[in-house]
Formats: sequence, C-alpha cells, structure tokens
Amino acid sequence: MCCIQMKQIFSRFAGVKEWIFRLTGFLCSLLSSAFGIILASSRYWRLWEFDSNVVQLVYIGLWEAYYQQEFQISGSVTRILVHSPVNSSWTISPEFRCAQNLILLAMFIKPVVVIFSSAAIRVSIIKASVPKIQMLCYKCCILILGLSSLCTVLAVTWNHVVDIYGETTLDFPPTFPVRKEALTMKHHTHVFPIGVMTTTLSLFGMIMFLFEIRSLKIQSNLNAQDASKQADQTA
Repeated sequence: MCCIQMKQIFSRFAGVKEWIFRLTGFLCSLLSSAFGIILASSRYWRLWEFDSNVVQLVYIGLWEAYYQQEFQISGSVTRILVHSPVNSSWTISPEFRCAQNLILLAMFIKPVVVIFSSAAIRVSIIKASVPKIQMLCYKCCILILGLSSLCTVLAVTWNHVVDIYGETTLDFPPTFPVRKEALTMKHHTHVFPIGVMTTTLSLFGMIMFLFEIRSLKIQSNLNAQDASKQADQTA
C-alpha cells in the first residue's frame, strides 16, 4: 500500500514538473518571438551623429532611416521627423545586408516554434498517450530555436562590432541631406542587448524542451515497464 502511495506521489510530482517545462519553454519561445519582432522593427541598429546644421542625428533601422530636419512653415522653423527607405540607392555593407537577411529568417521561423509547442501542449491536455509525437514536436522546436538563435546573435554581434569598432561601408544615397564625411560619433544602442536577450530566451526555451523530452522518455519507459508487468501477471 505504501509503495502504491509513493508511486502516486511520484507520478503527480512528475506531472507537475512536466507542465513547468512545457509552459516555461512555450513562454520563452513566445517572448523570444516578440523580442525578435521588436528587433526587426527597431530604428536603432545604427545611431550616427553628424557635424551638420541640417541633420544632427540619423537613426538607421534595417529597412528605414530616420532623421529630424528643419523646415520653414508659415515663417516659423519646424523640425519634422523624416524617414528614408534603406533600398538599392544606398551602399549596403556586407554586415548590414547579412543582418537584414538573418533577422528576417529568424523572425519568420520562430512562429513555427509556437505552433509546435502549442500542439505538444494540446496533446498533453487531451491526455493522449502519444509521447513520440510530443517528442517530435519538441525536437523541431529545439532545432528551430537553435537556428534562430544563431541568426540573431550573428546579426547583432557583427553589426555592433563593425559599426562601433570597425569600418563600415554603409553609406547614404546621393540625395540624402547629410554626407557620411560629416560623421563625428557612433552611439551605442539597445539593439545589441535586445539581441542577446532574444538569444538567451531562445536558449532557455531549448533547455526546457530538452528537459521535457527527457521527462517524456522516462515516463514512456515507466509505462512500458508497467505494461510488461501487467502482461506477465496476466500470463
């Protein structure tokens, strides 16, 4: 009787532990996807300061650049935020082009993680005894999170190092109101810390899914042993 009670307690504890792994991994994946969207839409991939009376600061995002410019409106000077698309008229540097492609790839594949982890949780909710399907879903999640983490950390690190500590070939189109020669300072931005946070969340989600796979394997082996004992007793 005591052994049965201990087994029931262990089974309940294992179930709670599995749900902690599932929900934590799902939440980390969801947060990583949200941070990835923030990273892709950020206008602070580069923040350059210029010695110019027309434009002092230029905020360069992956897809658009922003700057404030003074205009004469009804006899008064007004500063207006102007945006310029980063397109083929720009001189796009290799690290910036790489960041565009890698961040775009990471942003598009991360929702697949949410879909697979949701499917695995759904299987757990309906209490279907199909651990192989759950493990397959979690393995897909780990693979995609690993790829997106690699893309994100490579994009933000290469961009940060080349922009702050190296020489970048990124340059404005001829119609831009300020020239790169007037550049006086490059500022640190929040893009690199957000990229590190996004990667950390993805890695933590991977760890949770690995623990969940291990827990499912143990539970599957225990169920197989119980089934084998019952079959022997019946025989």
